[in-house]
Amino acid sequence: MFGPERLISLKKITSEDVLTKDIMDLILPIDEVAHVQSMNPLEHALLVLMKTGYSAIPVLDKDTQLEGVISKTMILNGVVGIERIEYEKLSEYTVEKVMNTKVPVLKTTDNLLTAIKMLINETFICVENEAGIVQGILPRSTILKYLNHYLRGLGHDIVQQP
Repeated sequence: MFGPERLISLKKITSEDVLTKDIMDLILPIDEVAHVQSMNPLEHALLVLMKTGYSAIPVLDKDTQLEGVISKTMILNGVVGIERIEYEKLSEYTVEKVMNTKVPVLKTTDNLLTAIKMLINETFICVENEAGIVQGILPRSTILKYLNHYLRGLGHDIVQQP
């Protein structure tokens, strides 16, 4: 997370630092990310979304590879019938039926500028290593906090603990 527990030193931020910032310093590690699997029932996915307060979460396979993203809106659209909300579909349908499989992905080697461009239309982006294993997510809110810190002229960068 972007907080004091990850601080070890402070240094002056330059515009070059902002543009070349290592996104791995800003990601939320995968073991801290709420996610579901494609074969989970929609009911389970909705519960995870409701309990965490997130509007969308990644769908990962057992090997931590990205399969897609699911959101509250996707789930609701999946259970709305012509005349009523078909609540029984929450337990009948799986995440796979309604998830979005066409999602942008960052690589661990991408820089902050690439991330900013991708996050314009997303609340978070999954970050994968070269093997396609998700290492974590980069939330738009983290980028905004980092840029706010820079733009407000606080003049110090956060350096992650090793």
